[in-house]
Amino acid sequence: MLQIDRYRRCSRCIMDTTAGGITFNADGVCNYCSEFEANAAGIVFEDESSRSSRLALLLENVKRAGRGKRYDCIIGVSGGVDSSWALVNAVELGLRPLAVHMDNGWNSELAQNNIANLVRGLGVDLYTHVINWPEYRALMQAFFDADVIDIELLYDNAMLAVNYHQARKYGLKHILSGSNSATEGMSIPRNWNWFKRDKANIKGIAKTFANVRLQTFPSIGSLEYVYYEYVRKTKWISFLDFLDFDKEKSLESLEKNYRYKRYPYKHYESIFTRFYQGYILPEKFGVDKRKLHLSTLIMSGQLSRTRALELIEQSPYPFKEDLDADRQYFLKKMGWTPAVLTTYLNRPEVSHDHYTSEKWVWDLMVSAKQALRGFLGPTS
Repeated sequence: MLQIDRYRRCSRCIMDTTAGGITFNADGVCNYCSEFEANAAGIVFEDESSRSSRLALLLENVKRAGRGKRYDCIIGVSGGVDSSWALVNAVELGLRPLAVHMDNGWNSELAQNNIANLVRGLGVDLYTHVINWPEYRALMQAFFDADVIDIELLYDNAMLAVNYHQARKYGLKHILSGSNSATEGMSIPRNWNWFKRDKANIKGIAKTFANVRLQTFPSIGSLEYVYYEYVRKTKWISFLDFLDFDKEKSLESLEKNYRYKRYPYKHYESIFTRFYQGYILPEKFGVDKRKLHLSTLIMSGQLSRTRALELIEQSPYPFKEDLDADRQYFLKKMGWTPAVLTTYLNRPEVSHDHYTSEKWVWDLMVSAKQALRGFLGPTS
């Protein structure tokens, strides 16, 4: 693969040189495409017989492990299409999931209605963990003051923790997530987000800028993850990788059967997420995550490159009035003035590892595991 310094866009997908670590081969195809083919294509384009066999084995294991318990698995729901489709299929396949939602105060009304319609239509129980808003706002403010890129580390880490906590409460071994290779199979560029189990980073930034303690905010670190996965043997499973997942067909089915309302782009079920991805990331950090989402759909055969190029030329906000409304909502909810937002956007980015971080712990564990595998050989 050839490194390149000037701006360039992949000839196969629409990833470009805004993505850290991108390289291109002699045909102009980027490493994100080649990594997708190596790691995810086998799942996305798996033959139906093989996928059915894997699904049957998974269902057998989940049902066996959950026998005699109130539920047999946990499914985190956000109101987005991926988690919604995972919940629908779990129930239709005879599982008894507990739907789990993490409320950080930024849910859109559309997301709340989607979740309510789903759990009511499917007849499943819903557990919602509500984080105290002043606490969450203080944590967000600390992350803004720190000028780090991954503000969503807060939500993502808390969501992971809530699901693991509920699995422990009910003695469950399986968390079935809506994450999947068909729409998320491309690796996220290293400069677009941060390590999601970095509890130390959350606590360090919180202490440095807000002197706030985590009370109603659930969190998980590297060692806690090891405890859940390897001691309690609670497995986080990309459930949609066991299904023939077509995003558009899934949306049509959800709309028809559960009064589901779709969003313009992936992860727009949260008001903050859409403002963050649609405005803050492009304006402050020069990052447009739609490139990754659309490129993954290209690689999984669900979208043409021509159509993706048309979409990426459009504003992340289809209508200016929506951006204006979200900006005003954000300013009011955070207690900011327009001048504060402008000052924040104009400050330079600071790396997450400028502050306390435990990513080095995770990297060390990964290296040790790889070294052990190399020492013991391929049968380990």
